[in-house]
Amino acid sequence: MGGHGEGVSLEFTPTWVVAGVCTIIVAISLAVERLLHHFGTVLKKKKQKPLFEALQKVKEELMLLGFISLFLTVTQGLISKICVREEVLMHMLPCSKQEAELSKHKNVTTTTTEHFQSLIPIVGTTRRLLAEHAAAEAGYCSLKDKTPLLSLEALHHLHIFIFVLAISHVTFCALTVVFGSTRIYQWKKWEDALADESFDPEAALVKKSVTHVHQHAFIKEHFLGIGKDSVFLGWTQSFFKQFYGSVTKADYVTLRLGFIMTHCKGNPKLNFHKYMMRALEDDFKHVVGISWYLWIFVVIFLLLNVNGWHTYFWIAFIPFILLLAVGTKLEHVISQLAHEVAEKHVAIEGELVVKPSDEHFWFSKPEFVLFLIHFILFQNAFEIAFFFWIWVTYGFDSCIMGQVRYIVPRLVIGVFIQVLCSYSTLPLYAIVSQMGSNYKKAIFEENVQVGLVGWAQKVKNKRASNGNEGSSNAGTTPSPPGAGAGFAGIQLSRLTRNNAGETTQNEITPAHVNNH
Repeated sequence: MGGHGEGVSLEFTPTWVVAGVCTIIVAISLAVERLLHHFGTVLKKKKQKPLFEALQKVKEELMLLGFISLFLTVTQGLISKICVREEVLMHMLPCSKQEAELSKHKNVTTTTTEHFQSLIPIVGTTRRLLAEHAAAEAGYCSLKDKTPLLSLEALHHLHIFIFVLAISHVTFCALTVVFGSTRIYQWKKWEDALADESFDPEAALVKKSVTHVHQHAFIKEHFLGIGKDSVFLGWTQSFFKQFYGSVTKADYVTLRLGFIMTHCKGNPKLNFHKYMMRALEDDFKHVVGISWYLWIFVVIFLLLNVNGWHTYFWIAFIPFILLLAVGTKLEHVISQLAHEVAEKHVAIEGELVVKPSDEHFWFSKPEFVLFLIHFILFQNAFEIAFFFWIWVTYGFDSCIMGQVRYIVPRLVIGVFIQVLCSYSTLPLYAIVSQMGSNYKKAIFEENVQVGLVGWAQKVKNKRASNGNEGSSNAGTTPSPPGAGAGFAGIQLSRLTRNNAGETTQNEITPAHVNNH
């Protein structure tokens, strides 16, 4: 009786069972939704807009997963009734059918699989129910002397894999940012020390003391001379430095001063650490999502996961190599900034100041580094999610899992990537990405950002409506203090007084803001 009960339809299921199960499902769903809503409310109260937007991105991913789930559920009957000739399904298999038959006779995988089914009873029950439906599908297609294109069980497993992948990606991204932020927070003591000293960059430039460039701690750490040998040694040093002391106090102080002198001379007491954290939070919302090109990567991997190719093993080296390349490049950007100064000067008056520039980055685009970090984190999450999905679904000894000599390196590489990205690469990116030609909108407080965007839109609309007359009078328009007439952007003027009591005008130009 018990065995026949597993196949009973909704027509013959007690109403109290249906109502009870629905209540539990709805209650859990509402609890999760309320929890996310409460978390979003807390972030808004604390004015953590970038993190709030990241949370919205997570909600979008969950909605996409819900749509995928609904689509698979609705269409699984139709897909399972697509029948093809058996020889069509004999190519590009993840497992060899001959090996599977041999292992079945030897009962190699039975113990592991049954162990997980005992831990997660729903897995075993679901597989038995799907097996019953699969028999019905096979009967439908066998009448046509054909085979189902994709069984219900395979669709169910694919369904679970997509869900596990998305959750793993969001989780690993969050962990990376949390651990990375912890590392960056350690730099706050350097920022506080500079604030306590009431350090004035402009005064530092004009003071009479002379800085011997080659004796400066920043130069000594990064400048290895001039010539071909120094280029090779520079890249080699950059490669190894990402593993230890990726950012020192000399690095932080020098890069901070270079940023302030290049982008905001009018605000010498800028809290660079706070700005850097806001910029990182802004970037996080771009990393936490799964973009369309990442889904294309998943499809390509599923296509190439052919028996004997060991794709799952070789593909683990892609994020590993990319991560090392990104870390080396970020360290090398710091070295290039040091070389620019050391090659031109022996001694200078005032403090040593580096010159940020997009030219130091790949394709002159600092944001390309963020794209690579996004891809690395996703691919690493994909590797780990795929491993545990195979382990739970098919067992550790499954042919898809592969041999132990291929499994262990994958796990080691996955852990290494997560640790290195959290404690070295992400903190490096947080500070080195500020060494571009443009600064990010995070330099302004949120209320200032909103005011600037609103005012700019009003000016743009007014000019569009007034035409030539508006353009000719733009220079005298009574706009916010210091607003320029140029269409390229807005200019904020900050009036400061120098020691002589004269009024000078230092401009911050949001036209140079990187809105990424």
